[in-house]
Amino acid sequence: MTARFTGGCQCGAVRFACESLGRASLCHCRMCQKAFGSYFAPLATAHGLTWTRGAPKHFQSSSVVRRGFCGECGTPLTYEHAHGVELALGAFDDPAALPPVIQMGLEARMPFFADLAGLPTRTPAEAEKVAGFYASVVSRQHPDHDTAAWPPQDRSIP
Repeated sequence: MTARFTGGCQCGAVRFACESLGRASLCHCRMCQKAFGSYFAPLATAHGLTWTRGAPKHFQSSSVVRRGFCGECGTPLTYEHAHGVELALGAFDDPAALPPVIQMGLEARMPFFADLAGLPTRTPAEAEKVAGFYASVVSRQHPDHDTAAWPPQDRSIP
């Protein structure tokens, strides 16, 4: 992949750009599960990485890897090792453009992972019951694009 890719954390305190990415992957190892608080970690190696706002804080998760995250909101951002920096795919402004092409750490993959796409969804009646709640949600999340400043000066959102 060759292009300029941008992204950042949920609150907008940390933003990045990179010129290109290596292959997008899913790592199922237990260390990645814990670091992301999820069943897997979606990652891609970043080339030409620049921190455009703020910088991540770090946790040395093993003798050879440190993890970068936003110190304000906790968003996982990096997997850093001697061979480079991998960025969390969900932190990119357009994660749908970065489909994974390989899986790793299969020894810890959840046994039900292959069945997730077949789980039922809410019925239209169930969705209607919660529609009012979802309509009332006001997001304080940074938008999926670069901004001149963040957070906005008007923080009067209730």
